[in-house]
Parts: sequence; structure tokens; C-alpha cells
Amino acid sequence: MLRWLLPGMKVKRWLAIALSGLIFILISLLFLLDIEIFQDLSQLVATLEDELVPAAGILIGLLILVGGIFLLAAGLRGMLNSLFKTLQPDQKKDLATVVYQRRMQERGPRVVVLGGGTGLATLLRGLKEYTGNITAIVTVSDDGGSSGKIRDEMGILPPGDIRNCLVALAEAEPLMQKLFQYRFYENDQLNGHSFGNLFIAAMSKISGDFETAIRHSSRVLAVRGRVLPSTLANCRLCARYTDGTETCGESNIPRSDKTIEKVFLDPLNCQPHPDTVEAIKEAEIIVLGPGSLYTSIIPNLLVNGIPDALRASNALKIYVCNVMTQAGETQNFDALDHLETIEKHSKGKIADYIIVNNKKVNPRAASRYKEEGAYPVTFNRQGLIEKGLNVVDSPLLDEEDFVRHNPQALAREIMNIAGYLRNGRENPLLKLWNRGW
Repeated sequence: MLRWLLPGMKVKRWLAIALSGLIFILISLLFLLDIEIFQDLSQLVATLEDELVPAAGILIGLLILVGGIFLLAAGLRGMLNSLFKTLQPDQKKDLATVVYQRRMQERGPRVVVLGGGTGLATLLRGLKEYTGNITAIVTVSDDGGSSGKIRDEMGILPPGDIRNCLVALAEAEPLMQKLFQYRFYENDQLNGHSFGNLFIAAMSKISGDFETAIRHSSRVLAVRGRVLPSTLANCRLCARYTDGTETCGESNIPRSDKTIEKVFLDPLNCQPHPDTVEAIKEAEIIVLGPGSLYTSIIPNLLVNGIPDALRASNALKIYVCNVMTQAGETQNFDALDHLETIEKHSKGKIADYIIVNNKKVNPRAASRYKEEGAYPVTFNRQGLIEKGLNVVDSPLLDEEDFVRHNPQALAREIMNIAGYLRNGRENPLLKLWNRGW
């Protein structure tokens, strides 16, 4: 206890102010309860009451009480803020706001999201503002780029999509997030690798397995929620085209100009990570997408047990449709085509709601994507309703760098569907709080 009084702690001054306030409060009680204090002071109060101000003792007591409460509050606040700034020096929000938001997030709904790539990370960045009870189930069939090299050379699951989700859910300081996303280009041997991928790979070797490496990485980044691979099996994603030909390797599938008939995992009988099925059972909200249809979303649905768990779940199930088609995967697809492809691979209906974007892509961005063979995804409301879906269309675009979903707008729409917001509006008390009240 005495260590708090050591020089340089920046606590003593605030502790002294708080103690002064407490002493003032005790003195005020003596006046308010008309308790005999010091003889001379008691006589002075009696004289004031008789000759000048009736109930002078009560008035003096109230003034001292107000001053004491002010000093006590100022001392406690200063002491807590001093400790808070020491423990989290880069935190821009004040302590009260951080505590309130953390408590709100702890009571947030249990959400499970399935997907991969940048689409899933985009969604997670928005959802983490509403709840800390998030489980991201991520595909691990990537075989290209840095992830593919690490997978081939080190014999571990590809860490790329896992890394993106960890960073998206991180509460660590921005510098740490930038470090995990940093990609090497200068060194021949490290060229193309991201620091985060190498970190997870090294942690896998130190801890003995990929799953433990994810848990350790989550602690380093102070992840809000958890990230799970859909399977721990070393599997490859393969595609069969409508002309009967096949290809294997996630990175190879979109390169063909052929139309995909179906995708499948090799080996076929991949078992789910044990915690994924349990998370689905306990979920209140389940979200599929956004992300590459055949190479990010559907691979999760090819793992044994996951489609069955999704159908058996009583959670609210939402599919977030992509805003753009993808060359080599979903050319000429509308929203209904996306949904029917998911149902085909999962062997049944999964979603209750579908969220589609209704904001027009600006002409310059549309022209740029057209050169890559990508176009805005259209939707037929009546056709989706006839499939038994509730259709939610909303302006969801974020076009700063690429045409993709705005994380905050998408998360807000999901929370609104689930009833955690009123007509898309946040809790009015939270809005007042955020404005500094």
C-alpha cells in the first residue's frame, strides 16, 4: 500500500485532494446534525443564528458538504485518469467513456460470422463497436501469396485471413496493428510476406500448434472476441467447372474463364474446429459474408457439421451480399444467384435475411472495376421474397479506396435487424454520452 506514496507515481496529489474532500464531508455532517464541535466554534454558530442568519449551522454544513463532494470527486477522477493514462497512454477516449463502452460491449449479443478475406475483416471492424462477444469462423484454404508460401514451407495452416481478422478485432494501439499488416518488399527472401503472417508462423512453432498461436496472437493484439479456423485439417479448395474439368488451389480457381459448377475440399471429410459448432449453437446472430463467394464464404460450409449446425441454430441468420461481382467467380451473378449457390453447397436454406446495397457506385469507380470484369451486384426484391427471405436494402458503400461495405453502416444495419437498435438509431443515452454529456 505504501508503494503508492513513492515519488513519481503522480497519485499522491490526487489522493490528498480526495482525503481533503472526505474530511470536509465529515465536518459538514457535524454542522448538519448539530453536533457539538469546538466550544468557540459552537458559540460562533449560535451567535450567527440568533443575530443574523437563522439555521446558519445548516447553511455552513451544506456549503462545506458541497465543497467536500467536489474535492472528493476531483481527487478520485484525477487519480483514476492518472493511472489510466499510464496504463494506456495512447488512448484518446477518457476513462469513463472507455469503461462504459466496455460494459456495453460485454453485454452485447453473441455473434458468429463466417467468411474470409477482406470482406470478413471489414464486417468485424464495425461489429466490435457493438459487442465483444464475437466469434469469427475463418476459411483456411488459402494457398496463394505469403500464406501459401508459409503453408508449403512450414506445414501450417495459412495465416493470412486469420491475421486480417485479428487486426480487425484488435484493441491494441494503431502502431501494433500497422506492424502486423506490414508487408516486406525489399528483401528477396521475405519479399511478399507480412509481419503478422511470420509472427503467427513463428508462434505456431514456439507454442507447438496453430490453434495456440492464434490465442497468443489474440492476447498480443488485445482482440475483442475470438478468431477460429473453420477446420484444423490441411485441406485444399478445388473447383469443378460446367465443362467437366477441375482445378485445385484457391488461388487458381478465379484465374479460369470457365463457369464454376461447384467447389469442394480435398480431402472431403474435413472435421470442424470443436469450438466452431459450439459457438454456432450459442449464437444469437449468425452472419455469412461479405466476401468472395466461392473462395471465402462457401469453404466454411464444406466442413462437416457446420451446415447442420447452422440449420439447427435458432439464431437470427443473415447473409450479407457482395456489392460487386468477381471475375472468375461470380460474373453475371445477381443477389439471388449468390444465395442459391450458398444453398446448393450447404444443401439447404440457411439465411433468414439478406442485406443488399442500394447505393449506386460512382461512375469513375464503376469504370475502373469494369476493366477488371467486375460489376455492381443487382437484386430482384420479389425473387428474394419468394425464396422466403426478408430483404433489407440500404446504402452501404465505402468508396474511399475500393468499392466495399462501410463497416459502421453494415454493422448498424445488422444490429438494427436483430433489434439492438431502434430504426437504425443508437441508444439515445449512448449518443448523449459520446457527445460529452
